[in-house]
Amino acid sequence: EYDLQTKKKKGDINLPLSMDYLNRPMQRVNFDEGKPALTSYEILEVSNGRTRIHFYPKTGRTHQLRLHAAHEMGLNIPIVGDDIYGQRDERLCLHAGFIELMHPVTEEVISFTVDAPF
Repeated sequence: EYDLQTKKKKGDINLPLSMDYLNRPMQRVNFDEGKPALTSYEILEVSNGRTRIHFYPKTGRTHQLRLHAAHEMGLNIPIVGDDIYGQRDERLCLHAGFIELMHPVTEEVISFTVDAPF
């Protein structure tokens, strides 16, 4: 659970990531050889021991949101159901609520919005 009294409600997590070659498929924070990884976040709600967060990835590294949430230098709260960086649950509670892209042929901007099922 996120403590809103002592921690920020919104901010950025800037931790470079690289493959953890000894523990595949895990990634790791690596300041020497990692690739830049930036995530903005906003804490929406803390209730019943769980924290609802909106993540806004600025880069697209493998496991970026999962590791930025779980790592002690990030939010230090693993995503519910994350069996790699946290604990297995009924499901991984990570959901893309909004995606926007340019169609590769028509070059029309297309956006999709879907509410989280949890």
